[in-house]
Amino acid sequence: MKVEPVTLNGRTVRLVPLSQEHTSQLAAAGADESIWQYMRYGRVKGEEEMRALITRLLAWQDRGTDLPFTVFHRDSGIAIGMTRYLDIQPENRGLEIGGTWYGVEYQRSAVNTECKYLLLQHAFENLDCIRVQFKADERNERSLRAIERIGAVREGLFRDHMILPNGSFRSSVFYSILAREWPAVKQRLIDKLGYNPADQGEK
Repeated sequence: MKVEPVTLNGRTVRLVPLSQEHTSQLAAAGADESIWQYMRYGRVKGEEEMRALITRLLAWQDRGTDLPFTVFHRDSGIAIGMTRYLDIQPENRGLEIGGTWYGVEYQRSAVNTECKYLLLQHAFENLDCIRVQFKADERNERSLRAIERIGAVREGLFRDHMILPNGSFRSSVFYSILAREWPAVKQRLIDKLGYNPADQGEK
């Protein structure tokens, strides 16, 4: 299992390896403070803080634990958010999908569904993962419901799992999808996205 930077193309979004060149567009996309309410690194405000976050994520990529992506909206060609693989464990053929946020105008749209489809497809079909996990703050009902809509299985609650930048304790709900469950989850996502079989090779 060799996790390397890659571009993943969908019909609505393109996932591109994160770069400092994306800083200004990502800072604009993340301007609404509600985006950062449940993020473990707190609010990211303005280009300087976005640049610092990107630097941190790229350092984790160099360490081999994370692979961050910038989410581009294909019709507009602009960066609208981030997502990433994290907790990459080649020895166990597993990883996590998380660190995901989008500009408010792209929330509750096909964007998240397609991002998850692309990331899961690459993880199971190219990286040969046997397990992909997700986690979310137990207070973040929108994220919990979004993970459940994908078809992930809820595994349990890690109580007081993290200390957030504001000093509060976060309890995290963990979910997973296993390789043997991927075919059914894949079909579920294809149905939600309205893909036709011919679309699957489209780039």
